[in-house]
Amino acid sequence: MGFLQRFLKNSGREEQTTAAPSSFQHLSDEDLEAHLGVARYGQFVLTDAVRPSYDLQIVPRAGYRHDMYQDRDSGVQIPVLMAAASRECVMDVFIDMLDPLGDQVDVVLETSHDRTSGGHDDLYREHIDLPVLKSILYDFEDLLLDDGCLGIAVLNPRIPLEVQFDEHKLLIMYGQELDGFENVLSDYNLRCQEDLRFITEAEHVHSSSDHHFEEFEQLKYRLGIDD
Repeated sequence: MGFLQRFLKNSGREEQTTAAPSSFQHLSDEDLEAHLGVARYGQFVLTDAVRPSYDLQIVPRAGYRHDMYQDRDSGVQIPVLMAAASRECVMDVFIDMLDPLGDQVDVVLETSHDRTSGGHDDLYREHIDLPVLKSILYDFEDLLLDDGCLGIAVLNPRIPLEVQFDEHKLLIMYGQELDGFENVLSDYNLRCQEDLRFITEAEHVHSSSDHHFEEFEQLKYRLGIDD
């Protein structure tokens, strides 16, 4: 299945933050294919998992910003770091982000392979040794980078800290003590930009394929996750 077909297969998963008409409407096949084939924006390179709107409401770029998550049930506010890194280093950044979590972690696979109208399913694996997890993740590096229907969260509820590598290939870190994560971002020359906007904050499209789904099933098996 070609690159363009992978996107069109999931065109129902186009996401918009407003009710404005889609920027992909009324495009010729040639214009659409040309846009979806663009991965590089300046120094920033996207993975194959996602593409921005045709009118580039947000131009992808590297960096991070601080945010705050408020738990709906308890009202507790949790500090958040959100980061974007270019394809050539984002997997390494993610792997290094796991070190502050400790020697044993829990893993959540977030999948929307079987969803056509948003939402996702969470598949949980408790208590896996971090070196074992890192080895498995590197074995499935291409899947984790290029499947726009797959995200992963790694957490230590005993600390608590959590690192997400989401469907858009953004890095999202939750916890009261985020200094260790900021140190990793600094190591990769990712700068804090509090006005940074991410691809999720405007219209964009996701990509997946039957091959990615087959690899996802293998990843589940390697992690010891049952449906």
